[in-house]
Amino acid sequence: MSKKLSLILYNVCIPLGVLIMAPSALVKMRRRGGRWSDFAERLGRFSPGKTAELEALSGVRHRIWMHAVSVGEVGIARKIITQILKEDASVGVILTTTTPTGHQLASEFSARHAGRVVVTYSPLDLRSVARRFLKIFRPTQLVLVEAEVWPNLVSLAHDAGIPVSLVNARLSPRSEARFGKLRGLVGPIFEMLSQILVQEPEDAARWVGLGVQGSRVHYTGSVKFDPEGATVSPSQIEKLRSDLNCLQWQASSPSLLAASTHAGEEIEMGRTFLKLKARHPELKLIIVPRHVERTAEIATELGSIGLEPLLRTELKPGVSSREVVLVNTTGELSAWQHLATMIVIGKSFLAHGGQNPAEALEARKPLLFGPNMENFEALVKLLLHEKGALQVRDFAELEAQCELLLNQPEVSAQLAAAGHAALTRHSGATSRTVERLLKLEKII
Repeated sequence: MSKKLSLILYNVCIPLGVLIMAPSALVKMRRRGGRWSDFAERLGRFSPGKTAELEALSGVRHRIWMHAVSVGEVGIARKIITQILKEDASVGVILTTTTPTGHQLASEFSARHAGRVVVTYSPLDLRSVARRFLKIFRPTQLVLVEAEVWPNLVSLAHDAGIPVSLVNARLSPRSEARFGKLRGLVGPIFEMLSQILVQEPEDAARWVGLGVQGSRVHYTGSVKFDPEGATVSPSQIEKLRSDLNCLQWQASSPSLLAASTHAGEEIEMGRTFLKLKARHPELKLIIVPRHVERTAEIATELGSIGLEPLLRTELKPGVSSREVVLVNTTGELSAWQHLATMIVIGKSFLAHGGQNPAEALEARKPLLFGPNMENFEALVKLLLHEKGALQVRDFAELEAQCELLLNQPEVSAQLAAAGHAALTRHSGATSRTVERLLKLEKII
């Protein structure tokens, strides 16, 4: 199928898709802290303040537009952007996001790089909207993080002679099979990408199998799993440690952290905690849900089994001591993991796909996860081979393994060390990615 026909079919379907999905998307946006004005920004209608920020960036010689849909992708983007800004002073970055939580995290990052990083919401992939964004941003390169290949945006950038890079790209066998069935439709879009920088060597072969020229696919490793350039700051860790002091937790008290949990996992973690606490009275529990808008629901569930969590925003001098902290803020998960004794990855028990385990490994903490880690298949395989993590079948087995780690600190330490060492396979991924991007800018 030709590029033209592929785009015609896409543009016949996309307006209907937007109309169908808009109501639920708007409700979700509001539930997660977004504003109605944020949707206007997705149509290219910027506030005077945002317009001024973008105009101030227009004098920068190289303007990279990087799109990162949500929190995980923004974390990758921050690593890449930080390295880019170190490499060359002539580069400015416009970072677009889709979700309110991703936008908040990106905005906190851009505040530390005022004048060189501007954050906006991403465009809807309608041709007129994408064209408006390109006219306003005037990027010298478009960088898409992981899987955000939007046909109209990519084709308009390609036609304007703007290089388009897909970074930290992965393609699971499942996705490869799905795209393979639609190769005639998606192939012409993928062929417009200037380069695809993949996480694993086997990913390269899969992209080539979909018709992408081999010379455009490069193995760089996973930025997400790169232990170099971690974005958590010592000051952020110390701030959390100081806030926790109001609970008068003993420094020697072990703590179990449930990271990026999904519906149903919090109450099961609470039950597991209660069983462990019966044998380890000093044990504490920290829950960091994937979506903070579920805070009230989670607190109610934990209350039903006799737990009274303290919200992260309530950590202040004079508060009564609690054994459970429920984190209702965003952007702090990395720092919390540095304070935990052991970490359990959410979305791996009662949902599918799992969540990013790399930050726990970077923090050199023993890591456990459930049976559903499909989105991180390559890393999980490596971790299990290197004995750098524990995968359990269910919460009953999770309790048993946590008991083992609590009773045998030397086993816990070995697990943490092996997990951190396994990440060295991806060391330098950020630098290799930045090198490829700056070569397209003809800076190096």
